[in-house]
Amino acid sequence: MTVQAFQPIFSQIVRINKATCEIRAKNASYEEMAVINGRLAQVVKIIGDRVTLQVFSGTNGIPTNAEVIFLGQAPTLKVSKELIGRFFNGYGKPIDGGPEVEGREVVVGGPSVNPTKRQQPSEILPTGIAGIDLNNTLVTGQKIPFFADSDQPYNQVMADIALRADVDRIILGGIGLNYDDYLFFKNLFEGAGALDKIVSFINTTEDSSIEGLLIPDMALAAAEYFAVDHNEKVLVLLSDMTLYCDALSIVSNNMDQISSKDNMPASLYSDLARHYEKAVQLPSGGSITIMAVTTLSGGDITHAIPDNTGYITEGQLFLRRDTDIAKTIVDPFRSLSRLKHLVVGKKTREDHPQVMNTAVRLYSDAANAKTKMENGFDLSDYDERCLGYAKEYARELLAIDINIDITQMLDTTWKLLAKYFREEELAMKRDLLDKYWAPLEKTQA
Repeated sequence: MTVQAFQPIFSQIVRINKATCEIRAKNASYEEMAVINGRLAQVVKIIGDRVTLQVFSGTNGIPTNAEVIFLGQAPTLKVSKELIGRFFNGYGKPIDGGPEVEGREVVVGGPSVNPTKRQQPSEILPTGIAGIDLNNTLVTGQKIPFFADSDQPYNQVMADIALRADVDRIILGGIGLNYDDYLFFKNLFEGAGALDKIVSFINTTEDSSIEGLLIPDMALAAAEYFAVDHNEKVLVLLSDMTLYCDALSIVSNNMDQISSKDNMPASLYSDLARHYEKAVQLPSGGSITIMAVTTLSGGDITHAIPDNTGYITEGQLFLRRDTDIAKTIVDPFRSLSRLKHLVVGKKTREDHPQVMNTAVRLYSDAANAKTKMENGFDLSDYDERCLGYAKEYARELLAIDINIDITQMLDTTWKLLAKYFREEELAMKRDLLDKYWAPLEKTQA
C-alpha cells in the first residue's frame, strides 16, 4: 500500500475498545486506512471530529497516547498475473514465503458493476459435483451460498469444486480457517498441480478475526482483475461468511451500535450485498461467479445471517448427512438454483429438465415411503421400489464425492429409472422415452 508523504500525525485517542479506537481528527474519510501504534486500521465511523477506526490485529497494548497516521486511501491490492498460484493474508501480503507481487495497485471494496453494463447469465458453470450440476445447475455470474452445519465437510466440497470446476480462474477466500484447513487447501492444490489457476487469500484462527473482514474484498478485487482485464471466467469461493458476519458484529458492538436480530449489525444486509453483488456476467465474456459457505447454528435457517443471505443470493445449496448411505449429499429438497432454467435443456441435453424433475419427484415418494415405514404402516411394491431407488440415487448422484460430467449424470439417472420403475410411472414426454428409455429396455431384454 502506497503511503502519502507528509501525512499528519494524531495522538488524541479518546476511547479504546476490543477492536476499535476513537480519536479526534480532521479530514479523515470513510474506509480510509490508518496506522495506530504500528498496526493497520480502517475508518468505520465519523461524527464531527470524532473518528472510529477498527484495528485489524486488535487493540490490546495500544496506549492512549499512541500515534495515529492516516494513509489517505482505502485498502489496496497489487494485481498482476503474479497473483496466480500464491497465498496471501487479509492485507494482500504473501504468506507462502514468496516475494511481494509487482503490479497495478487497485482499491478494494469498490462498487459493483453498473447494471447497464451487465449481461444476463447464460453460460453453464459445471462444478463436477453431480448433486449440483444435475439438480441445481449453476450459471456464470451467479451468486449462491452453501448452507451447512459446522460439522459438515464444506471445506472439502469447496476444494473439490476448485479442482473440478470448468473455469479459467479460482479465487479462494478463507475466513477464520484453522491451520489444518489452510494446510489442507495448500497441500491439495499443490499436490493436484492446480496452483496455475488458483489465487488464495487466507485468514486463519491464529490471525485476528477482524482481519478476516478484508478477505472478501481482496478476493473480489483479484477476481475483477482477471474477469475485466483478461476476460476470464472466474469462480470465487468464500468460506466461511458466518465468521465474517461474526467479525462485523464485534466491530458493531464495540461502536455501541444498536444490534439487529441475533446480535448482528443493522447494516448486515448491505454489508453482505456489497460482496455478493460483485457477481456478474460481462458482455466481453468475462464473469465472476460467487459460491460462499454460510455455516448454520444447529441448522437454524431463520438466523439473521442465512436469512439475509437468502434474500441477496440466487438460491442455496444444502449439505446433509444421508444415514442410509453414510455419506454427505447435496439435499435435493432444500437446495435451489434460481437461474438454472437459463441453461438446463438449452446448454445441456434436451432431456435434462424432465430427468431432473422426475428423479427428484420419485426421491420425494421414497421419503414418504420411509415415513410410512417408520410409523409402522405396510409398504406397497411401489414404496419398496422407491426406497431402493432413493438409496442408489443418493449414492450414485447426490453424494458429494461423485465426479462425472452432466451427460454421464443423465445417463446414470435413466439407468436407475429403468431399474426400479415402469414407463407409465415416470410421466415423461413420449419423444424422450422413445429416445432414451426404449434403448435401455432393449438392452435389458
